[in-house]
Amino acid sequence: RRLNVRVNIELLSISNPVHKKDLAVRLTDDTDPFFLYNLVISEEDFQSLKSQQGLLVDFSAFPQKFIDLLQQCIQEQNKDIPRFLLQLVSSAPALDHTPVSLNVVETNPFKHLTHLSLKFLPGTDAEIKKFLANCLKCLKEDKTMLEEKLQRTEEDLSRQLSYTQQSLSEKSRELDKLKNEWTSYTTALSNKHSQELTSEKERALQAQTQYQQQHEQQKKELENLHQKSIQQLQNRLSELEVINKDLTERRYKGDSTVRELKSKLSGLEDECQRAKQEVLSLRRENTTLDAECHEKEKLINQLQTRVAVLEQEIRDKDQLVTRTKEVLDATQEQKVILEESTEEKQRHIEKLETTIKSLSAELLKANEIIKKLQGDLKTLMSKLKLKNTVTIQQEKLLSEKEEKLQKEQRESQEMGRSLRMKEQEVCKLQEQLESTIQKLEESKQLLKTNENVITWLNRQLSEVQMAKKLDSPASAHAGGRAAVSPLSVPDRPSFHSSGISHPISPLYAFQNFLEPTHSRNGNSQCPVQLNTQLSKVSRCLDAHTVPAAGHAANKENGDQLGLEPKYFKKKEDSIPLRGLSQNTLNSEFLRPYVPGKAQPSPKAAGTPASAYFPG
Repeated sequence: RRLNVRVNIELLSISNPVHKKDLAVRLTDDTDPFFLYNLVISEEDFQSLKSQQGLLVDFSAFPQKFIDLLQQCIQEQNKDIPRFLLQLVSSAPALDHTPVSLNVVETNPFKHLTHLSLKFLPGTDAEIKKFLANCLKCLKEDKTMLEEKLQRTEEDLSRQLSYTQQSLSEKSRELDKLKNEWTSYTTALSNKHSQELTSEKERALQAQTQYQQQHEQQKKELENLHQKSIQQLQNRLSELEVINKDLTERRYKGDSTVRELKSKLSGLEDECQRAKQEVLSLRRENTTLDAECHEKEKLINQLQTRVAVLEQEIRDKDQLVTRTKEVLDATQEQKVILEESTEEKQRHIEKLETTIKSLSAELLKANEIIKKLQGDLKTLMSKLKLKNTVTIQQEKLLSEKEEKLQKEQRESQEMGRSLRMKEQEVCKLQEQLESTIQKLEESKQLLKTNENVITWLNRQLSEVQMAKKLDSPASAHAGGRAAVSPLSVPDRPSFHSSGISHPISPLYAFQNFLEPTHSRNGNSQCPVQLNTQLSKVSRCLDAHTVPAAGHAANKENGDQLGLEPKYFKKKEDSIPLRGLSQNTLNSEFLRPYVPGKAQPSPKAAGTPASAYFPG
């Protein structure tokens, strides 16, 4: 058979009574802690080994050469036909505390050459105990290091939470101020522009009436001289003016529709991008939920195998299995809800795509209409050129009229310029509006990211608390003291005397639940404590020698159990925390501790089954 073996090589210097150097080699297996073989080679033993196996190396260079041979074996171990092999040969059919020889073999097509063979002795009980004690010591040091890191991360996360909440409240206030200022500014501007437009329209109408009266008087004077020619020219001029006005109005309308369609297009594109980002985030959340479900299924399989081995403790652990099933059902329901939300968002994206297509078709139609109007203008200009040849003879009579018309055109141009200036001001105001809307959207995105950070921090805190809960029932079972089952505490208490019939938050229920438990358990030797704090539970485990007066002292000093109450105060502008259902909060945070009874441990926290059982 094939095994992965760890080889430790040490040089031991002994000065009493004579200065000597010994080479100690130890074989261990990480999977089997009772697999231990030792070999100690002194300088005298090495001389005999050198003469027996024909070695060409001194005792000082032998350890490095042995390490080189082992490294070559490690390099060749993944090949189909390795060149160097390590063979562990024993006389007995199984490795049952019998001497073993370790051979370093080089293979070739002709022969298997053994470069080195060393005989190892199995470890005694004392040596195995010493080895296991060293392993336990290393593991405990690693555990203490990890616990210190955990405490540091918890403190950092709590500070970050408080800072983010403060920044959120400040930004929300700034947003409200900006909204109020912007609404007042827009109303004032709209009133000013409406007044200016009405005044200018009245002036234009007065000027038009004056010019029409003058024109009619001149017409009456010139009717006697050239009635026929003037009537024809006036009819043509009136027709051309009407056509020109219609064309300018159509052009302005087309420009306004094009602008509106462009603004709608940009808004729809932004909404599309947001919807795509939301879909991507939801897909990522889906993948994380799937991974969590797989991990929980693995945990359930491990727990079932453990229950099959430990049939005597099935009655105590049934409650754990039921709770993990409830948590699994809750996660599956959340997964179904997320899938439904993703489907709804995909439908919304499809609707947006259809609206974009319709808007592009309308834009194409508007462009075609503009092209047609430009062609009509060209034909009218050609007709005007032909008519100008006829009207050259009559320019002498119409020169005075043309001068007056030019004056009118100049005035109309000045009016158009003033209108354009006002349109530009309106465009600037629209751009300012769009910039403020973009800032609002950015602030909303910041709020969303802050919500995600808060939910992630809540998850991290809940995982840490669940891990601490898992450690507390294991230590309580080893000391012969366990926690009371959560059946004695109601999940969601309701207070009929105060008129509250709906379920109350876990913190409120815990604060109202502490006093009756103290009055009931007045003779007990351990106060009621939350299961989330590991240090408080360890104190409770060792409190069987402390009298009941310790609880009164803690109450007078104002010792707060669990998290500080300022984290549970609901603010008006705060964002609700998500990620934990009400049932899990009530069932996990409102669990009293009573010595001498079994403490249920949360199975859905993601810890292996070995954490729930002693030994």
